Formats: sequence, structure tokens, C-alpha cells
Amino acid sequence: MAWSYLRENCRIMTATTNTSSMADGIMELESRYGAHNYHPLPVVLDRGEGVHVWDVDGKRYYDFLSAYSAVNQGHCHPKITKALIDQASRLALTSRAFYNSSLGYYEKFACELFGYDKLLPMNTGAEGVETAIKLCRKWAYAKKGIAENTAIIIVCEHNFHGRTTTIVSFSGDPDSHGQFGPFGPGFLTIPYNDLTALAEALKNPNVAGFLFEPMQGEAGVVVPDEGYISGAAKLCKEANVLLIADEIQTGIGRTGRMLACDHEGVHPDMLILGKALSGGVYPVSAVLTRDEVMLCIKPGQHGSTYGGNPLAAKVAIAALEVVKEERLAENAERLGHLFRSEMKRISEQYSLVKLVRGKGLLNAIVVNDSPDSSTAWELCVAFAQNGLLAKPTHGNIIRFAPPLVINEAQLMECVGIIEQTIASYTASK
Repeated sequence: MAWSYLRENCRIMTATTNTSSMADGIMELESRYGAHNYHPLPVVLDRGEGVHVWDVDGKRYYDFLSAYSAVNQGHCHPKITKALIDQASRLALTSRAFYNSSLGYYEKFACELFGYDKLLPMNTGAEGVETAIKLCRKWAYAKKGIAENTAIIIVCEHNFHGRTTTIVSFSGDPDSHGQFGPFGPGFLTIPYNDLTALAEALKNPNVAGFLFEPMQGEAGVVVPDEGYISGAAKLCKEANVLLIADEIQTGIGRTGRMLACDHEGVHPDMLILGKALSGGVYPVSAVLTRDEVMLCIKPGQHGSTYGGNPLAAKVAIAALEVVKEERLAENAERLGHLFRSEMKRISEQYSLVKLVRGKGLLNAIVVNDSPDSSTAWELCVAFAQNGLLAKPTHGNIIRFAPPLVINEAQLMECVGIIEQTIASYTASK
């Protein structure tokens, strides 16, 4: 989206919300000195607590994006923040040249929680995906017996696994891969939610893994048919192919289970986690798998200076404990049903809303039939004016993903904001 269009939206919002010159100045600083690789809503956030954030003028908003599901535990959760502060004042980074007193406890905690033998710690979600790709290929050559440099990993159309050069090699989004080539080989793209296509692709003896999202978040919260995940697991097992679940956005309670794969009782061969693994206070990601796969990687073959640092380890343990102790997955399951019910009611009243979909507290509405439309953006600007922050994806889809600590009264207040905004927008057209 052009910055001129963004600036015009800033001007409109300034006029309608009395945005301060401080906010204008901060947005201009980013425009002047920052890369133009994002197009944020014209809101300058300064503070957060629980389900709320405040801008530099003190206006309070409900956060219905949760930093793309990184803040499942709510902003500045006291237990996670305390773990961060306590460890930061003790020891933050050693590199993996030495053992540290926190990493082993984190690895044990996470492996026992999710049911795996080993954990490989990294920092960002994209690093987690890159790690999984390397592990899968190494296993293919060392264990499955595929000839070196011929391994294939199956991926899905409309996937989003990050924006590194390897990952954009198999992205279908023109903005992600346009003019960033040449691209890396070794990936085969099939339709999402299509077991027939997967079965056909698995006939290739060089296939080593199937990398997929249990729900496609960036594609617009696309929920596959019941039985797709379990069917894919069965097909992969029969073909001796690793089932690799990217649960960076769908994991850690977001969909109403600890993992989205849990809805179908599937235990992936390899699990990628990130985002809410730290509750949003520090970059933490991880790949978990069984010994046979993980031990294919030898010293010096993969690593990260910051990966597995003691600060990340303590934060991740606290973040996972919060999800369990506060039963956030159960809260997401219950309130997710309520939210979709309310959104479907609104869709029956206003033709602007074409479709409602989601699971747990990862939901979306489709607002028209054209991905090139500005309707979703305009609605999100209007939501912000009314005290709720959400963001479009693919032009005509708005994703709603509040922190999982939200309660029913707060959720219903947000439903009211959404309904009021849609009613006003509809009346203005």
C-alpha cells in the first residue's frame, strides 16, 4: 500500500480523533527513516495491559490482533514480565559456546508438555521454519536414503511461513516473492485442504516432508475440513514422510486447544512454535521432534548466537505456564463459539459481511468479494476510531484475534463496537 494512501488515512484519523502532533511526528519519523515494508494503521501505541493498549494520547483500545497471536497471554503479563526482569538482571546471554543454567530446564519442560524427545531453540518464527526445513532434509539423506540434493518438501498454496529467501521460494504471494529471485529448489506446492492432491504428491519417492499450517492465518483464517489433518498424518506415515506442523500462529492455546493439531488428535513428526511461546515479550521460537530426526544435526551444522539464551528460556517457561494455569485454551474455545455466533448474527443483518470463519479465538470475516477492495482497510480504520484494533489480510478479510485472557463481558463489548462500526459504515455508503 502506498505511503501516500497511508498518510491520507492518518490525516483523516487525525481530523476525527484529535490525534496529537506527537503521533503525527512519530509516524513521520517512521516514514522518513524506516523501511516501507509495513503499512500500519495510523495509531501510535505507547502502553499495553491485558487485552488493552493505549496510544500516545492516552486513548484506550481493545487489541484484536494480539501482535499476530504473539500476545495470547495478554500485554505485559505480570508473571512473564517478572521472569524477563529477574533473568535479565542475572544473566541474559552466553551463546551456545557454554552451557547455561536455564536452557535445559526449558527444553525438558517444553518436551514433556508437547510430547517430544528434543527441542532446538531459535528466536523468530521464520528461523523455526528454516530450522525445520534443514532438519527434514538432513533426515531425508541420513535416514530415509534419498539421494543428496534431491529431497522435496511439499507445501500448500496460499501458505505463509515467513519471508526469508528460502521461504519465499515457495510462497504464492506476489508481494513476498516478486523480484526476490532466484529462488531455491526442492519444494512442491499443492492445494490446501486437498488430501487427494497430497496422496498424489506423496508418490514421488524423493518427498521428505509435508510442511503445513493447521489453519492458514495469513491467508484469511482458512479452516480445513474436519479430517484433513488426521488424513494428512496417515498419508505421510504410510509414505515415510515427516509431517511438519507450523503452529507458530495457531499454537499455544489460540484455537481452543494447546495446539491446533490437537483438535484431531494428531501428533506431528515435527512441531514449529514461536510468537506466543514468549507471550510477546521476547523473540523465542523452537522446533520439537523425536531423537531420530533431531540427532541428524551435528555440532556446527546449525545454530544461533541468541537461540537458547537463558532469558528466552525463563520467559518461555513462564509463558507456557500461564497458558496452562489460566486455562487460556479452554477460554478460547468457549468464547470463540460465542464470538462466531455473534458475527454470524451480524452477517445476517448486514450484507457487507459475506462469511465468518475460525476456530477458538482466531477468527475472520470476509467483507466483500474483491481482494483488491479498500473496504476492509476502511473498516479497520473505523474500528480504531471506535476503540478496537484489527487488521485486514488480503484486502477483503479482517482477522480478529484478541488476547486469550479476554473475558465474556469484554468480548461482548467488542462485539458491540464491531456491530456499531459495520452499521455506521453501511449507512454511509
